[in-house]
Amino acid sequence: MSLFPTTRRSVVEALGSTDAFERARALDAVVSIYWRPLYKYARIAHRRDDAEDRTQSFLAYVLEKNALASYDTAKASFRTFLRLLFDRHLANEMKAERRLKRGGGAADLPFDEAEAELAREHDRGGSPEEYFQREWARSVFSVAVERLRAGARDDDFALFQAYDLDDARLSYRELGARFGMSETTVTNRLAAMRRHFREHVLDVLRDATASEREFRAEVRALLGVDA
Repeated sequence: MSLFPTTRRSVVEALGSTDAFERARALDAVVSIYWRPLYKYARIAHRRDDAEDRTQSFLAYVLEKNALASYDTAKASFRTFLRLLFDRHLANEMKAERRLKRGGGAADLPFDEAEAELAREHDRGGSPEEYFQREWARSVFSVAVERLRAGARDDDFALFQAYDLDDARLSYRELGARFGMSETTVTNRLAAMRRHFREHVLDVLRDATASEREFRAEVRALLGVDA
């Protein structure tokens, strides 16, 4: 479930709130979506230790300094704004030749998981900006999967994972035999899980964008449909 109902002010807008608790909740939502793309983007040009330190220090910086409150929806997408702000942060870190390790609101992030993904990647074709966009899309889906997992029954998620996430694609009949269900039950449960997954993807995109216009543009770009 999203941190905010669909009728809420946008998470990005809440980053500029005068309420520190509301800002922290909004940052948690943004971090869950953006930390991995930012880290892997930094790893293109930096060693692991440096990329970890600079990702953590950047996330602490945006909370401590309320740096995201300056975002202007008329100038760029929030995704582009965040990447450019991160670029500036990386440049400042390199220029100063120092690492910043702050507490603030930055959570302990599972960098080992991101490193494992990097080890499996064979092609980082395109520009760094294009790579960041691809990783952002992957992160949106990953966060949606975790939200789906948290809210679904174990057997329903296992069914969805076996058919839609795992590499070895099984037929509905084979899935029914594995899970002790009829093909009709498999069909109905998968349809429901896919509907819930799409809802979670849309919820994540609402958390990751700053306006209805940007939200609709990202839905078209990511899902190929109009919201």
